Amino acid sequence: MSFDHSKNEIFKLLKANLSDHASTLSIKKDTKDNYYLNTMKIGNNKKPHFFGTVQINKSYVSYHLMPIYINPLLLDSISDDLKKRMQGKSCFNFRMVDKKLFLELKALTNASYAFYEKEGYI
Repeated sequence: MSFDHSKNEIFKLLKANLSDHASTLSIKKDTKDNYYLNTMKIGNNKKPHFFGTVQINKSYVSYHLMPIYINPLLLDSISDDLKKRMQGKSCFNFRMVDKKLFLELKALTNASYAFYEKEGYI
């Protein structure tokens, strides 16, 4: 399997984590290498609140989840293996498919969605 195929597979699997919530969020971008979701609610900056994105980059696929930036307590229960994938405060990078971590990231995405909903962002 070529690396490009792996990045496409990673993208597809991670996009599914975000797209589970697309019916109540706004799709800003949906291309072959970038899937980007905002909320429908407009923030103080007169723009919709950012929820998350998955992007194919040159050497990895990144998964950004803004609710964990706003509420870092959401990270308290994630595994050390998932923490090792973090870059910055709200980004996870992957170079290969890891279904166990992707399932954990799905649970984190669901918890993040619930947090945004509770806080009135959605």
